[in-house]
Amino acid sequence: MIKQNEIRLSGSGGQGLILAGIILAEAALLDGKNAVQSQSYGPEARGGASKAEVIISENDINYPKVQKCDILLSLTEKACNKYLETLKTGGVLILDSSVDTPKRDDIKVFKLPIINTATEKLGKVMVSNIVALGALNGITDIVSAESLKKAVLSRVPRGTEDLNEKAFNEGLTLGKS
Repeated sequence: MIKQNEIRLSGSGGQGLILAGIILAEAALLDGKNAVQSQSYGPEARGGASKAEVIISENDINYPKVQKCDILLSLTEKACNKYLETLKTGGVLILDSSVDTPKRDDIKVFKLPIINTATEKLGKVMVSNIVALGALNGITDIVSAESLKKAVLSRVPRGTEDLNEKAFNEGLTLGKS
């Protein structure tokens, strides 16, 4: 049986996680896998809770919503608290370093300076989502780095390709370290 991966990207509105979900799904398609992506965000678009969900599979995907995720990325404390219970035993939790580590010993936790890397190393907090995608892929290898980079560069605003490529590479390095 071929594994299906369910991923939830969570944070607050304005962090670009919806775009990150779209990019991740597109990368999976470029790799020849099946993918479905959905999203939701609170009524306060900026600052409210937001999540993007991606299901990646080599087989048909029968249900388009994530029930229990294999991978949870949380860029805020609020998002981590809200979605932590939906992470499967043995799952991977990727947290921004500003988020407190939850008390669960049945998951793998990676705490990385995602937002700080975007702000301090790259000078733009708005590329936190791309740093996060690179980090997620560095940890999980869920899609090929080539496809993910190609999807990033095809989806980011024109004129920001160099910055976003740097953000992706920084994230990949964070995830692999």
